[in-house]
Amino acid sequence: MQYISRKISESVMRAAEYYPVIVITGPRQSGKSTLCRHLFDGYSRYNFEDVSLRQRVAEDPKAFLANAGAKVVIDEVQQVPELFSYLQIEVDENPDRQFILTGSSNFSLMERITQSLAGRAALFNLLPFALNELGDYKQNSTDHILLNGLYPSVVTKARPVDLFYSNYYSTYVERDVRQIKNINNVAQFQRFIQLAAGRIGTEFNATSLAMEVGVSAPTISSWISILQTSYVVLMLQPFHANINKRLTKSPKLYFYDTGLACFLLGIETVGQLAVHPLRGSIFENLAVVELIKESANQGKRPNLFFYRENAGREADMLQIKGDKIDIYEVKSASTYNPSFQKNLKYLNGLFPDMIGRKTVVYDGDNIPPDIINIRDLAK
Repeated sequence: MQYISRKISESVMRAAEYYPVIVITGPRQSGKSTLCRHLFDGYSRYNFEDVSLRQRVAEDPKAFLANAGAKVVIDEVQQVPELFSYLQIEVDENPDRQFILTGSSNFSLMERITQSLAGRAALFNLLPFALNELGDYKQNSTDHILLNGLYPSVVTKARPVDLFYSNYYSTYVERDVRQIKNINNVAQFQRFIQLAAGRIGTEFNATSLAMEVGVSAPTISSWISILQTSYVVLMLQPFHANINKRLTKSPKLYFYDTGLACFLLGIETVGQLAVHPLRGSIFENLAVVELIKESANQGKRPNLFFYRENAGREADMLQIKGDKIDIYEVKSASTYNPSFQKNLKYLNGLFPDMIGRKTVVYDGDNIPPDIINIRDLAK
């Protein structure tokens, strides 16, 4: 199968010149192992999904490192947390060695790295494909992209979409959640994640969700936290500023991939999606994640927020870049309307010296100034 080059490659290879440990996290099936095979050809490779291997390593981490090779790639490294303290000693005593670590649990990895590898590791997040990484695929209809999502197996047609997401959910999402937290009632969790998909682009309210699922609000918050650490959902934080406005304090809920969200919503065809009441929210989800991917592929924090006043004024995305703020309004319409600019003009007047780029992201082809099609959001 032809390899599709990833935008993150340049940032990863640059960091590899200066750091003995490179850590690449991201959702399962986002292409971490494939990326490492192409960037670090010739390195010894180990996958800790192999139960027998990780048992041997856990029993004697020092012996494993002594015989692993000078240049090593380890997939799903969070499966053997005992290894991290030995890695610290190894890279300190043998500066010519290099370790490339991948993992799909951000919390587990970050905790160990903070404890053992601070200052020795460069961290990257590899998410499903960004549209600017693709050629012909991004020429498909917007509804096709939203429905099918951007996981490598789907884009390359390695697996049928329906089979991929059904197995992805049962094999990875549910399994990872159970590994992190013991869930007694799987049916309640399934209802929870389906209801969460129905809240894309809305402010997160654990109490409201808890009442519908039939569990406590702390349980909902715990489950959301697990989905965040497993790169299933993300929380877009509200923008705060010292202005004479009452601003919302609750984050907005999005999924890292719209294909998984559509699967959870029971949307099976492009026709169903085109008339679905959440089609606009799913489109907005794609725009948010595209900007997050752009930053992640450069090895940077996204610094992405949304703006909403309690009185109703809002902007879908604000991205802080240095001393400027880029603002975006997302519209799923295919016909441009000058009213799309209303909120952008309002924020420009509110922060006159701070606003940089003012852009409407929409789904049409006629592109007036300061308007872009979503496919060109991250170039």
